Amino acid sequence: MTGAAGYMALVLAEAVAGSLAFLWFSPLWNEVKRGFFTLTAAILLVLALGAWLSARAAEVPGDAAGRWSATLTLATTGAIGLSFLLMLLKRHLPARMMGIASVVVSIATLVAMAGTGRQTFPVSLFQLVAGAAFLGSITDGLLLGHWYLTDRGLARGPIDRLTSTMLVAVVFEAVAIVSSGFSGVETAASLNPLLTAGALAPWIALGMVTATGLIALLTRAALKGERASAVQSATGFYYLAVVTAFTAEVAVKTRFLV
Repeated sequence: MTGAAGYMALVLAEAVAGSLAFLWFSPLWNEVKRGFFTLTAAILLVLALGAWLSARAAEVPGDAAGRWSATLTLATTGAIGLSFLLMLLKRHLPARMMGIASVVVSIATLVAMAGTGRQTFPVSLFQLVAGAAFLGSITDGLLLGHWYLTDRGLARGPIDRLTSTMLVAVVFEAVAIVSSGFSGVETAASLNPLLTAGALAPWIALGMVTATGLIALLTRAALKGERASAVQSATGFYYLAVVTAFTAEVAVKTRFLV
């Protein structure tokens, strides 16, 4: 894969994989109403479709890893679409099984995408998995924060857990950025000229991750409040985290591809 489309395919695939994992492989199924899964699946379906279109546009002829990335991204989109449809039809058990399958396919997509990296396969895969945990925890946290507005009786446990996960993911994301190096690399200038100016991209990414870490701490502090407005405040912080986190990932992924 190559170019701005390739960078966006990586970031969107990370967000989808991480969000799916935290959605289906966490205790949420026994904690929130089924509507949350329907809503989240619908949003992730749009993100997955964007990832597939980007991966297809970024394909390089003869690049097997890029071809597999596009194919598996399409498979992820299909699996999410089926789980969303089954949730609409209230076929909850098949929907859950398809949701779990979508997690497996989305992780396989990251494995394929690791083969497109300029660094060694283990390092590239670690960077993608760290990015998935980083973006996934924040995306699900934002959606869950809004869900508290519709489910007033929902306990604090789910959003507390995702906030703690976000704090841990910030650390792994910082390590992933450092592992990408700080020297200049060849990148396409079609996304943003600032990201290709010398070795500025990793420093931008590191700054945005630091900002996300501070936001995560503020979110944790807000959730210590007893009133329902505490969750609303935390949701506002999640909005900021989405901006800083996606900025960090886009910046560092301009250095990822060969």
